[in-house]
Amino acid sequence: MKNAIFAVVIIGLMIMVVYSLVRGIVAFLRSYKEDLGRDPSLGPSENQLLQNKMMMARIKWQALAIVVVGVALAMAH
Repeated sequence: MKNAIFAVVIIGLMIMVVYSLVRGIVAFLRSYKEDLGRDPSLGPSENQLLQNKMMMARIKWQALAIVVVGVALAMAH
């Protein structure tokens, strides 16, 4: 039963990692197109901010997945 719970949690975290990664890549592609003719003194664009936010979200989900795997391994012994 515990293994099934850990498996569901890990799968959920993996889905969140992929979601954050894809949204970050889409934001990167949009910001690249917008930034070709954009004045850099205007500061970061909305897509650049979204790209950064998604990168931080991906790191958070990956860290949580590592913690869950560590807990599962600790409980297995």
